[in-house]
Amino acid sequence: MARSTEKFLTTHVGSLPREKDLMQMMWAVEDGIPVDEQALQERVHQAVLDIVSRQRALGIDIVNDGEMSKPSYATYIKDRLNGFGGSENSYVFADLVDFPNLARRVGEDPARQHRHAPGCKGPISIKMTDDVDTDIRNMQQAAGQDMEKVFFSSASPGVTSIFFKNEYYTTHEEYVFAIAEAMKTEYEAIAAAGATLQIDCPDLAMGRHMNSSGVTLADFRKRAALHVEALNHAVANIPAEQLRMHLCWGNYGGPHHCDMNFADIIDIVMQAKPQTLLFEAANPRHAHEWALFEDYRLPEGKILCPGVVECQSNYIEHPQLIAQRIKRYADLVGRENVMAGTDCGFSIHVGQASIDPQVVWLKLQSLAEGAAIASQWCWK
Repeated sequence: MARSTEKFLTTHVGSLPREKDLMQMMWAVEDGIPVDEQALQERVHQAVLDIVSRQRALGIDIVNDGEMSKPSYATYIKDRLNGFGGSENSYVFADLVDFPNLARRVGEDPARQHRHAPGCKGPISIKMTDDVDTDIRNMQQAAGQDMEKVFFSSASPGVTSIFFKNEYYTTHEEYVFAIAEAMKTEYEAIAAAGATLQIDCPDLAMGRHMNSSGVTLADFRKRAALHVEALNHAVANIPAEQLRMHLCWGNYGGPHHCDMNFADIIDIVMQAKPQTLLFEAANPRHAHEWALFEDYRLPEGKILCPGVVECQSNYIEHPQLIAQRIKRYADLVGRENVMAGTDCGFSIHVGQASIDPQVVWLKLQSLAEGAAIASQWCWK
């Protein structure tokens, strides 16, 4: 991904709303209901064409396929790798423990009801590469020859190990490195197509309060460091400039008062190879953390892509607010070291609807407008 020297580039984290008919087809597949495979492939193909066109019409610079082919940003892995089939995973977010009504509301989201994450019951290996090849072809047809302005999101080894509990490997380290080795094929195929690879890494933040009751910060940091090591192993053959990673504390409508501070993990996160870091910076729990960069020195070559648009509220951010958020980071780390993004995806599991789909597009329009204002301020 080229570093911009004339304006703030805009992008987002990955998932975008699916149309209702595609949503129903994807749910059927996840629930084991027979679906016409050819009809599904054709519907996904058209959805990718439409979603890319819509992003570009709004002025988004680095676009993707909206994750149209995936049931969720993480659980799609079970269809591409061998080894899964154990008992379904269950977990509780620590911030929801004292709020049973809210926990029930989050858990009963239809998108979560159709999401399946069987445990690892055997050795991890590549099942097939057809799906990633199809994703790439669909995007090539939608984007033409402009693949340098395209990104694909892929689950990190660490987040995969969280969603699919280990029922086979002797140690967590063995498990996460087995996933890393298997994911190399998908990662490298995306890079070979000329696109940017985004590694989704909520395990480095959300992992602390998901399935981790009583885990000390010191112990969590050790595990996070291991996950970064596994990630770096998986992307060893891809240039840092063609990589970006997304850090997330969990994209769900909870209180998030158990989220740890960005400052507690930033040193570990910055050890990851990807040049660009996307992270939550707009929601009420993390919007204040821009101040971290008043003292923290951004490593040479790194690019920050703070979320300047929140993804759990139907409020549409004013372009002036977005511009102010972008400029705040640019003033601290340098304008060439900043992109503008979103806190997380808008439909991380098929059918998730925290925000009305029409509002999503207006938020992305505000993102583009705000970035243009900030660019005028910083490139006069």
